[in-house]
Amino acid sequence: MDYYAAPVAKLIEEFSRLPGVGNKTAQRLAFHILDAPPEQAENLARSIVFARRNIKHCSVCCNMTDSDPCRICGNDRRDRSVICVMENPRDVVAMEKTREYKGLYHVLHGAISPMEDIGPEDIRIKELLLRLQDEEVKEVILATNPTIEGEATAMYISKLLKPLGVKTTRIAHGIPVGGDLEYADEVTLVKAMEGRREI
Repeated sequence: MDYYAAPVAKLIEEFSRLPGVGNKTAQRLAFHILDAPPEQAENLARSIVFARRNIKHCSVCCNMTDSDPCRICGNDRRDRSVICVMENPRDVVAMEKTREYKGLYHVLHGAISPMEDIGPEDIRIKELLLRLQDEEVKEVILATNPTIEGEATAMYISKLLKPLGVKTTRIAHGIPVGGDLEYADEVTLVKAMEGRREI
């Protein structure tokens, strides 16, 4: 970083901390900001500060929100008997874009991962269990990612829920629509067979 003036080097360093941003991309972003009109750079800086100051976690579902409870938890038209458990807020957005799911959510903010020293106490499982004391909840849908960590988290939560008598389901995994069988890996094919249904 000796090639750059100190402020430019610092900007590149900060951009390179973002997920998926390597050194080359960080350099491009830094120079884009420096070449942009001053008001554009200032608007970006203000937007980042505004988001950091105003976004919090919903006291009900733990999703990111600017109001408490969030718009989903505060919506009386949502089905309060179903809670879909997601790993992160981006997953909620993906599910909402389908416009099919009408229940509530619970965001864990991670998955159990012994390799990364993340245990059950490090994600929002305790908050989920507190919500289930409400007799209104009839089903919990475990929609964690189909990774080793996601599967471990789903299994752990399902074991906790079994004694509570709450119906616990897992989203189906398998071949994506438009996918070719020849390109699917063995685990995906096994999950597709396990999740088959009558037509």
